Amino acid sequence: MDNTLIVVEDLAAAKAFFIELGMVLEGETTVEGPWAGKVIGLEDVRADIAMLRTPDGHGRVELSQFHTPKAVKSEPEHAPSNTLGLRRIMFAVKDLDDVVERLRRHGGELVGEIAQYEDSYRLCFLRGPEGIVLGLAESLS
Repeated sequence: MDNTLIVVEDLAAAKAFFIELGMVLEGETTVEGPWAGKVIGLEDVRADIAMLRTPDGHGRVELSQFHTPKAVKSEPEHAPSNTLGLRRIMFAVKDLDDVVERLRRHGGELVGEIAQYEDSYRLCFLRGPEGIVLGLAESLS
């Protein structure tokens, strides 16, 4: 897998959230014109994008803010975990409590609570800007 795309309304807030998580900004650009529309099946496309990579270099998240055509909201805005479709992106972290605390300063809210699975993992879901849901997992072994 190369990357996961997340369409946002506030690119700066989403970027800051993922950078606080530990991701590294690879670059930013604007995409527009007929070629962009051909790829995604829309006309009159103009969007700003930011590409972020995980510290280990094995994964990337692309954030995109559409100027034209205007982005469309899905319903319900804060869908429950059993809603069909992409529900979360899971990240491995070294200190779950520290990461949760740092992301809370960027608008992150726990979806449920931090839970422990046997002696293997501590896990939680966290909702960030734009309703983006992250899974965070800290290995205990």
